[in-house]
Amino acid sequence: MYIIVAIIAFGILIAVHELGHFSAAKLLGVRVNEFAIGMGPKLIKKQGKETLYSLRALPLGGFCALEGENGDSDDSRSFIAQKRWKRIVILAAGGVANMLLGFIIVVILTSGMESFSGTTISRFMDDSPNEGADKLIVGDTLVSVNGERLYYYNDVSLFLELFKGGKVDLVIKRDGETIRFNQMQLEQKEYIVDGETKMMYGFIFNRIGANAWEKLKYSCYSAMNYIRLVRVSLAMLIRGAVGVRELSGPVGIIGAMNEVGQSSSTFVEALASIAHFTAIIGINIAVMNLLPIPAMDGGRIVFIIVTWVIEKVIRRRVDPKYEGYIHSAAMVLLMGLMVLILVNDVVKIVNG
Repeated sequence: MYIIVAIIAFGILIAVHELGHFSAAKLLGVRVNEFAIGMGPKLIKKQGKETLYSLRALPLGGFCALEGENGDSDDSRSFIAQKRWKRIVILAAGGVANMLLGFIIVVILTSGMESFSGTTISRFMDDSPNEGADKLIVGDTLVSVNGERLYYYNDVSLFLELFKGGKVDLVIKRDGETIRFNQMQLEQKEYIVDGETKMMYGFIFNRIGANAWEKLKYSCYSAMNYIRLVRVSLAMLIRGAVGVRELSGPVGIIGAMNEVGQSSSTFVEALASIAHFTAIIGINIAVMNLLPIPAMDGGRIVFIIVTWVIEKVIRRRVDPKYEGYIHSAAMVLLMGLMVLILVNDVVKIVNG
C-alpha cells in the first residue's frame, strides 16, 4: 500500500519539476516538443497543437523537451534563440517549482499543529548529567551547536544527533548574556519514557503557542532547514563522514518513503509522514538541481552567465557546441553515478 503512495509522491515531485520548466517555457513563447512524466516506453500519449504529452512506463523520472535546448535549431522560438534572462528563468523554474511545492506541503502539515518546542530549557529530567552551574540551567536558550543556528527543538535534536559522541561548541543565551562553551561534552543517560528505555540528554524545552504567525514562521524555518541539510550532507560527503554507498537515488527514496509509512501507527499518520518526507526530498531536489554542476540546471545557468562575460570580453559569439560538449561529458559521468547509486539501492533492499 505505502509503496504505491511513495511512487505516486515521487512521481508528483518529478511532474512538478518538469511542469515548472514547461510553464515557464510556454509563458515565454518557447516551443516545447514533448512533456513526459516517467521514462521508458510510452503508455499514453496525446499530441497537442505543438507539444506531445506522454505518460511513460517507469515512474522514476520525466522530461520537458525544449526545441533547440542543445543548441542545434534554427527555429526563432527555440530555447537557444531566446534572450539569456529567458533561458535562465526557464532553467530555474523547475527547481523553484519543487521548492514551492515543498513549502506548501510544510505549511499544510504545520496548519494542524497546536504548539512547537522551542530552544529554551524549561526543566530538567531527574539526574540529568547536563544540569549544573558550569553546564546548563533552566532558562538557558540554546543558540547554536558547532556554528549551526538553532531555531526550534527539531534543530537541537538534529544537530546533537549529528555530533553525538563528541564534544561540541555550544552558544547559549542566559539572562540576556551570550555564553560560549567550547568543546563541551553533552552526555546522555537512560530514561524510561512511555515504557521504553531511551538515551536522552535530560532537558525539556519550552512550548510555543501555534498562532497563525508562529505557524508561518515555523514553516519558513523548516523549509530553510531542509535547504541547510543539503549543505550539511555535502560537507559530510566531502570530508568522508558518509560514503557514496550511503547515497540514495529514486529507488532508495521510494523505499525510504515506504518505510516511513509502514512505521506509522495509523494510515493518516503514514500519509502525513510521507508528505513530510516528500517536502524534504522536494526541497533537496530543488537545491541540488540548482547547484553549479555541469549538466544540471544550475550548471547550465552558470554557463549562460560565463559565456555572456566571455562574449563581452572577446566581442564575438561563443559557439554553443562547446557548452554542449561539457554538458554531454558531465551527463555521462552523472549517469554513471546514478547507475552506481541504483545498484547500491537495489543491494540495500535485497540485503535489508
